[in-house]
Amino acid sequence: MKPWKVLERTLVYRADPWFVVERQKVQLPDGRVIGDYHRIAFPDCAGTVVQLEDGRYLAARQYRHGPGRVSLTLPGGALNPGEEPLLGAQRELREETGYEAPSWRPLGSFTMNANYGCGTMHLFLATGARRTVAANNDDLEESELVFLTRDQLRASIGNGEVVVMAAVTAILLATASP
Repeated sequence: MKPWKVLERTLVYRADPWFVVERQKVQLPDGRVIGDYHRIAFPDCAGTVVQLEDGRYLAARQYRHGPGRVSLTLPGGALNPGEEPLLGAQRELREETGYEAPSWRPLGSFTMNANYGCGTMHLFLATGARRTVAANNDDLEESELVFLTRDQLRASIGNGEVVVMAAVTAILLATASP
């Protein structure tokens, strides 16, 4: 299989630093030309499943405007320009929750949307976490930290408490083995 060839790019909308929408004219490997293919670019981001020193998991209950409802979420957010994913994940954990962890394991890096791009999400598992500083979250969302067992965290997916695909993915990857 061969990649598509981008023949032209036209900026549709730019909202720095949040996202860019462009219209592309692309040529498929079989020679067909598609003149109106849209691509969305977001900054890369990082998200973390956090296991505390006592074995419980840390999540946040927040209203998420995309789905228009309250969801359990994980610490994470956009990476700063040039920031390494692990350092961004560590920064986001500290800022959003006041927790830090001595041990980190990558869970993988994934494209957020196969058809439109939308950036790369870098997922991590942080273990042995404990609160070290006051949270310094200047985001728009109100947040309530919750502490769950592994079984409660996994059950929160099935009962509809986790509605964001990246959080579902991270939780399943982090808790896959008993």
